[in-house]
Amino acid sequence: MPAPTVYRPFLNGAYTVSAGLFRMGTQPIPWHEDSMAETHTFALDDGYERFVVSKWAAHRRGLHEYAGEANLSPELRAAALAFMARTLAADSGCVVAWDGQTLHNRRLGWQARLDLRWGGVADLRRFDAPLAGVRGDLEPRGALDFLGLNAPEDLAIIARDPHTGRDWLAATHVLSPERWDPRDKLGRDFVAVHAPVAGSGPMNATAPRLVDAVIGRGPFVRFAWGLTRDDRLDHHPATLGAGAAAAFDPDQTFLRVERQTLTGFPAAHGALFTIRPYVYPLDVAVQTPAQARALAAALRTMTPEQQIYKGLRGVLPELLIWLEARAL
Repeated sequence: MPAPTVYRPFLNGAYTVSAGLFRMGTQPIPWHEDSMAETHTFALDDGYERFVVSKWAAHRRGLHEYAGEANLSPELRAAALAFMARTLAADSGCVVAWDGQTLHNRRLGWQARLDLRWGGVADLRRFDAPLAGVRGDLEPRGALDFLGLNAPEDLAIIARDPHTGRDWLAATHVLSPERWDPRDKLGRDFVAVHAPVAGSGPMNATAPRLVDAVIGRGPFVRFAWGLTRDDRLDHHPATLGAGAAAAFDPDQTFLRVERQTLTGFPAAHGALFTIRPYVYPLDVAVQTPAQARALAAALRTMTPEQQIYKGLRGVLPELLIWLEARAL
């Protein structure tokens, strides 16, 4: 499997909360390490085992804290699950196979037949494979759960009522959340989902047009980023505790980038939203003086509310000093 792609969204020198949509397959990603357009939804790389271990630990801890459904129609479920299965197989480099009914994963060592319309799983079979020991005897609780356990990406389905125009988060399978609880978002509309995000006001003001674009004019890819004090994938609030704020330590500071894709299903009145976190040590994210200057500039554009939301308020001065030294 290839090494994970390195993304540096801070290279524009500003921290913004915006839609920031790039049309998949045509618009180059400026902070992609090779500045190229992307066509994939799922990214299976040599970090795959790490995702499997983290996701399955979350699943065993309490799937109900990470996954659920809210008024998901059979038509939208079928459209989204069919796309996930087909595209996961196409993007996996032959790790996953899909024949229209059965999904087979040769690295995890299991396969199952999926009922796309009603979300069921049948004929689960396990076999020897490189990551079979990690998989263990965990039981998937439906087709969305099974697909989510085979993919590094987290999954969410957005629905919209064609008569009223109301949108809502109709399904979640988010086992690597970044300091938010999926249960708080399920069933809520775009504005309510994003209201807690500091600086989201201008983006929320365009919510109807944004949801319309996502459902009818995609697929798109977008990015969000921040800095964290550890490299864990699962930052569910219930797992974090209330420990005292630590001092800045460059060896314990990481750039966390979320690559998000949005694929619409107009006939089914909804869209699939995928979230793949990439976590890089700070000295990997910042390797040149120009990168250090760009990250420092971007951090300086954060409002006090955004600094607090991102957990940087207490460490920002020391972090900027470290970046300034690297910028010389």
